[in-house]
Amino acid sequence: MNQRALVEAAWAMLPKAYVPYSHFHVGAALLTADGEVFTGCNVENASYGAAICAERTALVKAVSEGKRDFQAIAVVGGRDGVVTDFAPPCGICRQVLAEFCGPDFLILLAKSPEEIRVFRLEELLPEAFGREKLSE
Repeated sequence: MNQRALVEAAWAMLPKAYVPYSHFHVGAALLTADGEVFTGCNVENASYGAAICAERTALVKAVSEGKRDFQAIAVVGGRDGVVTDFAPPCGICRQVLAEFCGPDFLILLAKSPEEIRVFRLEELLPEAFGREKLSE
């Protein structure tokens, strides 16, 4: 799958976001090593801590289906579903991605299907805390 197609899959999730509080819609599309795509959107809750981001929604869906090997994720977002800037993953999402993805995992941020910035996970989460720290 090419980058644009992954971004478009994330874009398709924007209208599905449940965001009555922030009104900031986020869509994500996670590409597995075997080419399958799992999508997600953010789902807010009146108890703010119970909300879940689009990136984690996609990842949890994939893991719950037995997937453990991932290549990339595309993320788009904007107020009222209108994308005007890049929407990078929050710190919690970066940490959860680090649990399942290596340092070279790709994160695609898009302002449009044509304007895409690509980062490796280790660029967005340097010195990540992972399972190897627990076994030292």
